Amino acid sequence: MTRWKLTLEYDGRPFVGWQRQANGPSVQGVLEEAVHGFCGERVTVHGAGRTDAGVHARGQVAHIDLAKDWSAKTVRDAINAHLRPHPVAVLKAEEAAGDFEARFHAIRRAYRYVFVNRRAPLTFEAGLAWQVAVDLDAAAMHRGAQFLLGRHDFTTFRAAQCQAKSPVRTLDEIAVTREGERIVMDVAARSFLHSQVRAFAGSLKLVGEGRWPPEEIGAALAAADRARCGPVAPPDGLYLMQVDYPA
Repeated sequence: MTRWKLTLEYDGRPFVGWQRQANGPSVQGVLEEAVHGFCGERVTVHGAGRTDAGVHARGQVAHIDLAKDWSAKTVRDAINAHLRPHPVAVLKAEEAAGDFEARFHAIRRAYRYVFVNRRAPLTFEAGLAWQVAVDLDAAAMHRGAQFLLGRHDFTTFRAAQCQAKSPVRTLDEIAVTREGERIVMDVAARSFLHSQVRAFAGSLKLVGEGRWPPEEIGAALAAADRARCGPVAPPDGLYLMQVDYPA
């Protein structure tokens, strides 16, 4: 039995989310069917993060166990062949220690939220970014974001259905930058609460529009009150970029 670490990317639009569900196709589900098509084995694909419906990934990590010996190239290419036409790809397959856990051994997860700040409709990026027609002040958004750094009770930015035992998390990095009409928010932490990154993005949009001063982010955080959160951003612009593990 070999444990395989898979690095994945996917377009989240056709899926009900990462986790297998009865109400539609999931990333986990199509991966498990692809593995079965490749080698005939029924496996559970364990992911590092359970992305929501419509959320994308550039560097999701998962693990599977296969009974038969294969080369890494064969595992990658054969799974990809059976994933067609789903917009999911195995970027890399590598043998892992027998006790490797994609979710529980992760020490850092990095997400990116993408805004496109223009009035013209999106063409190539429709469903892959949040279009905001009103001019956004990215520098003000960045100043507001700095209030979120560190260890806090993030109740304000936590979905009502979040199942985490504690709302306390440590945010290691957050930055908002503009590149032409694109505004990008990058965040990193060991773990996140349900919809936390999208809640950040929606609240920071209010700062960018001038409806909130940057300091309001800090006040909303300190209130530990979900009612103080801005509107949650749509899933379109959210990407799981990278998952890190101990060396």
